Amino acid sequence: QVQLVESGGGSVQAGGSLRLSCVASGYTMSSNCMGWFRQAPGKERQAVASIYMYGSRRYADSVKERFTISQDNVKNTVYLQMNSLKPEDTAMYYCAAGRPSYRGSWLGVCEANDWGQGTQVTVSS
Repeated sequence: QVQLVESGGGSVQAGGSLRLSCVASGYTMSSNCMGWFRQAPGKERQAVASIYMYGSRRYADSVKERFTISQDNVKNTVYLQMNSLKPEDTAMYYCAAGRPSYRGSWLGVCEANDWGQGTQVTVSS
């Protein structure tokens, strides 16, 4: 059974940085997909970033050049470094795990199957 546990959320001012972490158990990260979604109040869940197939990366256009996804296969952990945060980045951030999929719904490269409980990120102006 896959378990995903996020940490690292919090409140920052615009322009600040946060790093999210997600520890996975019961899951082989390196050959599959790991990453992040987010959901703001009243909005649909949005894919943010994925890391898949031994280190390839994909980002939503809204976070390119600001967010960086990385993974540590020894620690079975995926990270999301978020810089230059904006108020519109405010959301609940969910760690996700899944499988590579041609034209998948997760940024065109993966399909998500499992989710963490989420960690709140709040960016004030």
